[in-house]
Amino acid sequence: MNDIYPKSKLKLKTVFISDVHLGFPGCSANYLLDFLRRVECEKIYLVGDIIDFLYLRKRLYWPQAHNDVIRTLLGKAKHGTEVIYVPGNHDEPIRLHDNTVLGNVVIQNEIIHTTADGKRFLVMHGDQFDSVVKNSRLMALIGSKMYDMLLRANRIVSYVRYQLGLPYWSLAAAIKHKVKGAVNYISNFETAVSQMARQRNVDGMICGHIHRAEIRNIDDVIYCNCGDWVESCTALIENFDGSMEILNWTEQTSTVKQLQTAA
Repeated sequence: MNDIYPKSKLKLKTVFISDVHLGFPGCSANYLLDFLRRVECEKIYLVGDIIDFLYLRKRLYWPQAHNDVIRTLLGKAKHGTEVIYVPGNHDEPIRLHDNTVLGNVVIQNEIIHTTADGKRFLVMHGDQFDSVVKNSRLMALIGSKMYDMLLRANRIVSYVRYQLGLPYWSLAAAIKHKVKGAVNYISNFETAVSQMARQRNVDGMICGHIHRAEIRNIDDVIYCNCGDWVESCTALIENFDGSMEILNWTEQTSTVKQLQTAA
């Protein structure tokens, strides 16, 4: 990716990233790498499915950009950024190392994050609330295969749009958000997450898993989802006043390109 951003860093208190899927062809590693190089923050939470071991078991795919993402994260951990890895179902083997430190990265299967304004958030990947993944491995595998096919089509669409000078757009996300079954699944997932937050007596919950970035109140609970770096390239960020936002990096990229063209 071209170096199109100003040299000044984006300074944040905390960054939450989930569902990167390094080792999977649909991973937008270049966008993530650009984001990580532009950001300075106190903490980075890796909220699961950072490395896609499920795909890597079937086929080895590991381009240089994926390696660069790992090196950049380890570099940040070495030079003062606190990096906490909360594994998911695609990087489940890392859950065996709960409460350990590997390469200055702290591994926690779940953790409480307290924001600058005192709110307490439970941070988990979210597959714990997915009845398909928990109760039916066969259905999960079938769904994963269909999703892989959709993402391959998405890569073709993205390439054509890039050649035509059009902004990034996710075919996979557009279809998923219009299919009734998927919409119902997302709603049920969000409800289950909010119920867990109430049971754990926290102000909110931060998760990933469903590849849909969101911040919203569900009854008296703040539901936050980091999104992903396959379909939408989003991160959940905490500002220094404790406020939370969703940052869509592809939109940031498009905005800068437009400003440079106008100049």
